[in-house]
Amino acid sequence: MLLHICPVGDWDGRAATYVPPRYEMDGFIHLSTREQVVRPAQRLFAGRDDLLLLVIDEELVDAEIRWEPSAVPGEEGELFPHLYAPLPVASVTDVVAFPPGEHGEFRVPDAVPPGSQR
Repeated sequence: MLLHICPVGDWDGRAATYVPPRYEMDGFIHLSTREQVVRPAQRLFAGRDDLLLLVIDEELVDAEIRWEPSAVPGEEGELFPHLYAPLPVASVTDVVAFPPGEHGEFRVPDAVPPGSQR
């Protein structure tokens, strides 16, 4: 299981594929494990309360997922999953609200199942 942080307005579960706005610039879709997802949420989405977590069954993704080192200081050497293709909506097994807590901190919602670790 992998996760992708998605603003509510970017998600359309009726489409065949999902392509986030940064895909053109980055060339891939940023993904995380359950254990990783809070850090990019805090760093990139602080103050946002319009987020979803897309829960992805990587077995249903028919494109390459590369595990690549983070470029973020303090995370050097940690591998994050990157999808180098549009995300098949059929691989999204759940969509979970991802609001920050009362002090603005993110935590993995209980609705997100434990996933396998790489």
